[in-house]
Amino acid sequence: MLRILLGVNLLALAAALVQSQGVQDSLQHFIDMAAWVQPLLLFNLALLAVLGNSLQRAPAWIGRTLVLLLAAASAIVLSALWSHLIFADAGGGGQALLRAGLLAALAAGLMLAYFALRAGALSPALVEARLQALSARIRPHFLFNSLNAVLSLIRADPRRAETALEELADLFRVLMRDHRELVPLADELALCRQYLALEKLRLAERLHVEWDLAPDLPLHLKVPPLMVQPLLENAVYHGIEPLGDPGTIRIRLARRADALQLDIVNPCAGGDEKPRGSHMALDNIRERLALYYDLEARLDTDAVALGDGRHEYRVRILLPCRAQRQ
Repeated sequence: MLRILLGVNLLALAAALVQSQGVQDSLQHFIDMAAWVQPLLLFNLALLAVLGNSLQRAPAWIGRTLVLLLAAASAIVLSALWSHLIFADAGGGGQALLRAGLLAALAAGLMLAYFALRAGALSPALVEARLQALSARIRPHFLFNSLNAVLSLIRADPRRAETALEELADLFRVLMRDHRELVPLADELALCRQYLALEKLRLAERLHVEWDLAPDLPLHLKVPPLMVQPLLENAVYHGIEPLGDPGTIRIRLARRADALQLDIVNPCAGGDEKPRGSHMALDNIRERLALYYDLEARLDTDAVALGDGRHEYRVRILLPCRAQRQ
């Protein structure tokens, strides 16, 4: 919807520039045109939202034809109503109505062509290749840090190192899976608990974890693999470890209407800057969320100064709570 709103208004702005003599004149043309375009655009978006499921079930060429006819018909009806109620003396007859319908159909056709080109650029083969490359980037980082955690225990506490190796073997087994496919949220949380247990063996009382899971949490919801674990890894290596003092990582998951909200909060030493070294994981997850969910998912980060002089680093992810097509 956002792309349609921006695209049609850009087309209206281009039309205003073509019809005008100067910049100021074009601005007035665009305002006059927007008074007609915006109600028509919002009306068509509302109809497409209502008829979306029916149009998707039809063959592609039929669905596109219906969209063009819908745009043309609604433009003709709105133009006739607009002329009758407000500009009765500027109706222009049937030619003006036909012109309005053709212009609306042309704008709808251009937007459909844009979406067709975009769908081709995001074809399943290209998306899978990109997801595989992103997963391959995050795996060595994860394994390197986990091995370092085990190596730090071998001499100091062999028994604890043996337990850590068992945990690490389970984590390796998870990493060998195909990471292009979505996994249940319950599996992703189980992986996070295993990882934090491994770090707890290394950091002992320096690491505390608080889980806050809502009772209605949709544990069956499919989410991208390795979505939460890299964030916890950042929280440990760039938050807890540099401080030297005990610290707490807070993990909260809740459902907000039709969205899943994940919050991760950890103490940090800096002020308003991002922890150094965390950009790769954050950028990686943000790009994978865009490939899976387009504009429906969001990852936000913020460094907050508390009243007692401490600082916290906060990460929030919002995901749509709906079935994903593979």
